[in-house]
Amino acid sequence: MDIERARFNMIEQQIRPWDVLDLDVLGLLHEVRREDFAPAAHRALAFVDMEIPLLPDTEEAMRKGYSMLAPKVEARMLQDVAPKSHEKVLEVGTGSGYMAALLASRAQRVITLEIQPELARVARENLQKAGVRNVEVREADGSKGLAAEGPFDAIVLSGSVFEVPQVLLQQLKVGGRLAAIAGNAPMMRATFITRTGEASWETKQPWDTVAPRLANFPEPSRFHF
Repeated sequence: MDIERARFNMIEQQIRPWDVLDLDVLGLLHEVRREDFAPAAHRALAFVDMEIPLLPDTEEAMRKGYSMLAPKVEARMLQDVAPKSHEKVLEVGTGSGYMAALLASRAQRVITLEIQPELARVARENLQKAGVRNVEVREADGSKGLAAEGPFDAIVLSGSVFEVPQVLLQQLKVGGRLAAIAGNAPMMRATFITRTGEASWETKQPWDTVAPRLANFPEPSRFHF
């Protein structure tokens, strides 16, 4: 497999057509080696337009959302949340650590929360091997955020939720942004919420996609009377 050709094709055939045109983001996709964050068993899939399971039981991994998001989704989320070099970012759903590495390349500091112990361990190893020093991986339930470390300039949910909990929005600085994928399959919306004041937020939903669920976030009731 020609890794660099596969990377080039991923960027030019999947990511650019998805309106990822920020040259800094495109450059990062060349620099941060996605294949180093994919499980060895699925390394050949690192540049394919799909989610990659991160546990040996692939069916369980996909059902529970333990996966790398598709490359174009990660790239578009990074571009649209636009972390800056002085900012502190919270990520929920570390997975393999790849999105945290991308965020860390643009932000000052990243704290990333992973509920699955084995994934948290692997993510730490992946980030260390990649030489990423400004990310802290914590084994924790990210559905409540991390108020003790807030407020944050940006919060990124690396997976989907039915709706963004207010508890996370409260952990944004004024001017801070939250990026999530919200709603139910078959159509979810990329959701970007900016805190505009102490008790005000502005929401934009510029594109559609589908992504695996993050664990422990509230779901709507299935019962109707």
